[in-house]
Amino acid sequence: MAQAKKITMYCLVIFVLYTIINQPARAADLVQVGFEGISNAAKSIGKFMHDLAN
Repeated sequence: MAQAKKITMYCLVIFVLYTIINQPARAADLVQVGFEGISNAAKSIGKFMHDLAN
């Protein structure tokens, strides 16, 4: 199980590096989408906690 996890992580790192090298604009777009998703999730949690406190 640990070996499969290690191989999966290596494949993921290789894929990310390949994408950054070959398509830097696309990689930047994907990072932006990821951060927007995290930001939206944090805002939603904050709104939920605010509503819960009221």
